[in-house]
Amino acid sequence: MTAALAAAAKVHAWVGPAPTVVQQVAAFFVGIVGVMFAGVGPLLLGGLEASGRLTAPQLGQAGTVELLSMGVAAALAGPLLGSRRLRLIAGVCGLIMAGLNYATTKVTGDVLTLVRGLNGLPSGVLIWLVTGLIVRAPRPERWSGVYLTLQTLAQLAMVAAISAFILKPFGVDGGFLCLAGLGAVSALIGLTVPASYAPLPDSHHGPKGLPSPRGWLALAAVFCFQAFILAVWIYTEPLSRQAGHPAGTAGLAISLSLGAQVAGGTVATVLAGRLSWFWALIVAIAGAIGVLGLFATLPSAPVFLAGSAVFGFLWLFASPYLTPLAIEADPSRRAAMLGPGAALLGCSAGPFLASLVVSDADVRGCLALGVGLAIAAMGIIAGLHLTRHAEAVSR
Repeated sequence: MTAALAAAAKVHAWVGPAPTVVQQVAAFFVGIVGVMFAGVGPLLLGGLEASGRLTAPQLGQAGTVELLSMGVAAALAGPLLGSRRLRLIAGVCGLIMAGLNYATTKVTGDVLTLVRGLNGLPSGVLIWLVTGLIVRAPRPERWSGVYLTLQTLAQLAMVAAISAFILKPFGVDGGFLCLAGLGAVSALIGLTVPASYAPLPDSHHGPKGLPSPRGWLALAAVFCFQAFILAVWIYTEPLSRQAGHPAGTAGLAISLSLGAQVAGGTVATVLAGRLSWFWALIVAIAGAIGVLGLFATLPSAPVFLAGSAVFGFLWLFASPYLTPLAIEADPSRRAAMLGPGAALLGCSAGPFLASLVVSDADVRGCLALGVGLAIAAMGIIAGLHLTRHAEAVSR
């Protein structure tokens, strides 16, 4: 009973001193700025391609390189930077992002791709900074749900604002100048994030500072989950076109999906601590597999729109529960710290892998790939959870 009470107390307590409300808000703000390009990138990169500053292949390369560098930076920031001088780190990263987004307005072609890749590095560090807050918080899945929901809302608002007020009078460069200004604001707000984080518990099953073997498996599940989602999401428009839907159906499907993502993240946040994270993940992924089967039939436009909304809801509903998966697999929480890096790498790998299994005539190969990756994620999740007691006994 005493051990159970101690475990319960850990769930409801911060690791180290609790940050103030101002520090929490600041950490979330810089973390949202760090991930902003993932939402507005398709709009702005598409504008660069339309204006002739990027070719179609370079457009894909720029997006992939930026996501990859974000993932690498989010994964390596902890070992390289430690958990101190966080205000200095946040301020410097915001200034670098401001400079690189401004530089984007002055370059073209491969140099532009290089600049976007460099911009992913400070972006990833800011994502790592807010992750450090989330994994040290009580009920990390709830905090993760809040972060995912807020970042989706912020990306929606930014896309809407740029589309409505910036692109026509100022062109695509105006969008990058908005991101530059956001980076400068982030540098100022970064001065109020927590000064440092308390050390995470030591891992007894892996090198110091790195996750345990089970933690690496949890990260593999995170990678497979995000890869399966993006492998399908990136082909929304071609799937709609192949099904013979009217023009504009794909755009409406994406909008409905984004709205449903906000709803899914909100529901996950409300239910955190009241719902088994294991069953939440298993049921959500199984439901998403069902949606892929629906898409494979090339359904009518109304059914496609409904399926897209369900897919978006399940995506953001499941995502916060990947954090408790990582914490159960590796109680040192080091795997959870690397979760966003694994997720971003999965986001960049999914579209690349899908590109290898589709053709101009039929893009449904992305659905088969998605099902395979989803089943792999489910298998890893189930294997880790069902063997948790054996692992605890071996310690």
